[in-house]
Amino acid sequence: MRIRTKAAAVAVLLLTAACTAEPATPPAPSPVSPVLPVPPVPAFAADVQPKLTEAMARLQLPGAIVYVDLPGRGTWLAALGSATTDGRVPMSVDDHVRVGSVTKSLTAEVVLQLADQGKLGLDDPVAKYLPQVPGGDRITLRSLLAMTAGLYNFTEDDYFNRLQDVDPARAWSVDQALATAFAHPPYFAPGAGFHYSNTNYEVLGLVAEKVGGAPLNSLYRDLVFSRLGMTSSVLPAYDDGTIPQPHPRGYMYGTNLENNDAYNAAISGNKAAAQLSVPAGVAPKDVTDLPVAGPASGGLISTVRDMAIWAKALGTGQLLKPATQTARTAFDPAGSYGLGMEKAVGGLIGHNGAVPGFQTFVGYQPATGASVVVVANLLLAPNTYFGAALPADSLAGVIQQTLLPAG
Repeated sequence: MRIRTKAAAVAVLLLTAACTAEPATPPAPSPVSPVLPVPPVPAFAADVQPKLTEAMARLQLPGAIVYVDLPGRGTWLAALGSATTDGRVPMSVDDHVRVGSVTKSLTAEVVLQLADQGKLGLDDPVAKYLPQVPGGDRITLRSLLAMTAGLYNFTEDDYFNRLQDVDPARAWSVDQALATAFAHPPYFAPGAGFHYSNTNYEVLGLVAEKVGGAPLNSLYRDLVFSRLGMTSSVLPAYDDGTIPQPHPRGYMYGTNLENNDAYNAAISGNKAAAQLSVPAGVAPKDVTDLPVAGPASGGLISTVRDMAIWAKALGTGQLLKPATQTARTAFDPAGSYGLGMEKAVGGLIGHNGAVPGFQTFVGYQPATGASVVVVANLLLAPNTYFGAALPADSLAGVIQQTLLPAG
């Protein structure tokens, strides 16, 4: 699945400071995770777990949590590896993690529900709600959702990434992020191309807050979490780098600028430069407690259990009108992207995400009703082509190839 890393063939987002509407929304309460039983281990786990362990070693991945639900065959929830690079603390199935660009699918959900309620139209120009967006009279909400608006992706800005390397704990407001984006010309005229852009979803977050009359974290709670029973998910305040307990440590190789350079090389087709070159013996950095840039595009914290609930709701359109779900799953041939949803290999649909310290894959297979969720406590594997270096995506690929029919 194209990661936010998810522009066109590879797109993952690499974010390190938080952005939010100004004034800052009040901190969301920390979720309380109930103690839940782990389902019995199904027979199919024996077919895939050794392959996952092998892949984790190849990717130099400390730990992962996997969820696989195969209707008629059982549900597998497992914590693999370690929460720390020293191997002393095991991963837990109840760990909280940053899910990165999976957040986009929830921001899209809120916007689509507001459309279903008649509070906005997907073909409305964004200028109707936010006159400060350049060219906003020609940019529709639908084009923002579909990554066809052409707005520059603020997290690809070199100066932004250099600042994150110099001052990684710095918290960014949405206004600062958008000012960075709007200082660049657009990639193309609205509707004339595809480019994965976090800027789009920061704009959509502001639209949702204005139309919904509440902070985005409250809209998530009222329109998604409470309706689905997602009790362990939270969208923190823009300057809050903490993760609710329990949680693993999150790791990252290289600098933000180096990760961004590898990303840009990947989407431009320069495979030779599309990797992080890391000398043998160099350990990854612990970046667990840094705020993430972009609440509406990548700020969500959740658990695998909650993401399993979301995978099915997202894939089936549980909370939307059927026509709206049909629009959401009209994938662009150029980018395999719908309205806040991606099409992955093997007939899986959903979203993935990557932020410093963590990488996540959330997928649902409509043909079988199967769900796959993987989280990893490493952003990007070293010395590996970018498209194969996303650890959660790689493990999801192993699961799909081993257990699911090709879609």
